[in-house]
Amino acid sequence: MAPPAPDPAAGPASIVSVGPEQAEAMAGCSRFLQLHGRRTPRQLLADIPDDVATDRYGSGGVVTQLEDEVAALLGKAAAVFLPSGTMAQQAALRVHADRCGRSRVFVCHPACHLEWREGRAYQRLHGLTCHPAGDLRLPLTVAQLEAVAETPAALLLELPQRDLGGHLPTWEQLQAQVAWARDQGAAMHLDGARLWECTPHYQRTPAEIAALFDTVYVSFYKGLGALSGCCLAGPAADVAEVRQWRTRHGGTLFALWPYAASALTSLRRRLPLMDGYYRHALAIAAALADVPGVEVVPDPPYTPMMHLLVRATGAELADAVLRLARDDGIWTFGGWWTSDSPRTQKIELSVGDATMEFGPDEVRDVLATLAGAR
Repeated sequence: MAPPAPDPAAGPASIVSVGPEQAEAMAGCSRFLQLHGRRTPRQLLADIPDDVATDRYGSGGVVTQLEDEVAALLGKAAAVFLPSGTMAQQAALRVHADRCGRSRVFVCHPACHLEWREGRAYQRLHGLTCHPAGDLRLPLTVAQLEAVAETPAALLLELPQRDLGGHLPTWEQLQAQVAWARDQGAAMHLDGARLWECTPHYQRTPAEIAALFDTVYVSFYKGLGALSGCCLAGPAADVAEVRQWRTRHGGTLFALWPYAASALTSLRRRLPLMDGYYRHALAIAAALADVPGVEVVPDPPYTPMMHLLVRATGAELADAVLRLARDDGIWTFGGWWTSDSPRTQKIELSVGDATMEFGPDEVRDVLATLAGAR
């Protein structure tokens, strides 16, 4: 069951269950199911080495070191560090539109992050127009792209598709979508916030995936668990323009080194672990196959993340989360999305360091408890 079609500018409806009572229960938990678990400020700051070289307004030190390493990982000429993906992707699309000269339009899936979660800032700040193609609840197809009548400046693809549970097209489907854009004379931009998580499924390096695209955005705080920030990689001229837009957006802070240092540490630590996370996600999905009231989407997962449709009301799920925290010291989820049915909630499970501490059968028992099947 999929979430209801939202007002794209408002984003998906979410129930956040962490109130004062839940926060107190979470503080008493010793185990965490989601991603890398609860990390204290001290633990997060410990990712910054004592001998880190600082930058000045985004130039030099560990910031430049991170940019060079990411550019090499993605096989691109250059990369620039930015505080947020919202800033990075708007700037990249602006550069593509300016270079195109004949179109201010970019094509994307209706659940694209820029369209669904950023208040249409691309339009308000850059005068760009989004042309959503395809169905909100289903993956994009070449046939849907071929139905687009206007000529775009860029095609934006998200790998994996977060709001579809981490869905990935086949490599052949991806190549066909890229070929459509090239035939239109459009630039290719990758929303690769979770690109790192795609490598096990495709059995390709980040550079091999990124080679299909002109510009690539990657995040450091999602699957990698860094403090914050991202990189935008691509041709040197495009990256130089994005760097200028970073300044215009107010993102060239006096000191970016804490974020860049955390990002570099997390990238080096967790990128090699993605295959293990992915295999664990597959094992968890298999263990959940026969749990009453729980459905895995997509099944099997394409990445170390998946969506879980749990047959319970929001209140029932919140109560079950609280009971598990108090009785077993396990913190599961702090929020979820509503669905078409008030008796079904959609939860996002991302596999990381903390999740690896749970065997698939134990995850099965936890989800059975949340669904009222135990």
